[in-house]
Amino acid sequence: MGGMQSGIQARFKLDWPGFTLDVDLQLPARGVTALFGHSGSGKTTLLRCIAGLERAPLGQLNVNGEVWQADGPAAGDHGKPGSRWLPTHQRPLGYVFQEASLFPHLSVLGNLRYGMRRVPAASQAALDQAIELLGIADLLDRKPDRLSGGERSRVGIARALAVSPRLLLMDEPLAALDLKRKQEILPYLERLHDELDMPVLYVSHSPDEVARLADHLVVMDGGRVRASGPLAETLANVDVPIRLGDDTGAVLQATVAETQPEWHLVRVAFAGGSLWTRDLGLPVGRAVRVRVLARDVSLATEPPGVTSIQNVLQGRVDAMADDEHPGLTLVRVQVGGSMLLSRLTKRSAALLRVAPGQAVWLQVKSVALME
Repeated sequence: MGGMQSGIQARFKLDWPGFTLDVDLQLPARGVTALFGHSGSGKTTLLRCIAGLERAPLGQLNVNGEVWQADGPAAGDHGKPGSRWLPTHQRPLGYVFQEASLFPHLSVLGNLRYGMRRVPAASQAALDQAIELLGIADLLDRKPDRLSGGERSRVGIARALAVSPRLLLMDEPLAALDLKRKQEILPYLERLHDELDMPVLYVSHSPDEVARLADHLVVMDGGRVRASGPLAETLANVDVPIRLGDDTGAVLQATVAETQPEWHLVRVAFAGGSLWTRDLGLPVGRAVRVRVLARDVSLATEPPGVTSIQNVLQGRVDAMADDEHPGLTLVRVQVGGSMLLSRLTKRSAALLRVAPGQAVWLQVKSVALME
């Protein structure tokens, strides 16, 4: 692992009774990487190894050119741990847990400053930026017992950013919040995604959070990496079973192209076509993400006639794979420079004689617009 590589190179082997973590990953130098999987898949264990809270006896970790751990033969140490190991307090990272765990006797500002005391690199500028990014300027004098769950979460994230980290780790930061509080905090997480120039590793088992926030997706199962790559490409990969059930679908990068105020609709354009969806008040020209679930896409082998479904796209079948239920199949369709997924019964696919290379028309019943 060369010292000048950018991004994160992480290789860990950890054996516990009944569980083995065995990963070898290369992750981007900036943006949000989601570690996704069901409970017990190894997401949090991997995050704790990166933080130095767990010691994998055979581990290599390089973060944007800095070696945080180097053990075993690759470090010239014949399998013995200890050739290089930065303890957690020496790693320039911020860690956001499910629960913010704020000191009850300190104000919000006191909590933020307490976290900065151990970090020489922490600066007032970093603190000011964190306060502004998370929108907590009006909360600084409050004690934690006067904060809502969403406000506590925002303070916890600001505390992690105030130490000027070079890597931000977030372990299911929304898991303890109800739906209303989650919707309240997601826009702040999107701001972090847009404005932070550092890698963020975000543990989640929520497909909706992943679709909104991630640039890169790592799918874990049984302590191993089942898939890793850019979000849109990995979600549309029918060869690797990412078991999302009703949440299986594609994410498209798009731009608001047109509004129709009288119908409260907007048209969003993507590489391959455009789609109509509900108007959320976004201006023309705004870059957005669009999520299209496979269950909301039907296929036709001829142009559909008059129908209530206004979103009709032309494409070509790219690949097919068995779905989770034996009676269903997933069909990946190339539409211009983009990929969409359609879930069909195997009976329908047989009646239509759906096969790779075939020209098809997609009817998209519902489109979720995410800023």
